[in-house]
Amino acid sequence: MAVQPLEDRVLIRPIEAESQTASGIYLPESAKEKPMQGTVVACGPGKRLDNGERIIPTVTEGDTVVYGKYAGTEVEVKNVTHLIVRESELLGIVE
Repeated sequence: MAVQPLEDRVLIRPIEAESQTASGIYLPESAKEKPMQGTVVACGPGKRLDNGERIIPTVTEGDTVVYGKYAGTEVEVKNVTHLIVRESELLGIVE
């Protein structure tokens, strides 16, 4: 199953949180924070303006982005959890 986002939405694969601290302590699933960074897997064609033109998305496939802690909707693609967010919910691109 492949997912192609619509309009100004972006499909992101979250970067997994570390399961071990710097001092070597392993963290249980309940103690891990929700990731706030991910890799862009697919982008929609862009938001359509009233005059029919589209705004080209700023992000491209392969970009690492930062998003809000509770942004978007989780979907499962090929048994991997992904996130679909609007481009306006993205906070930045990691360089």
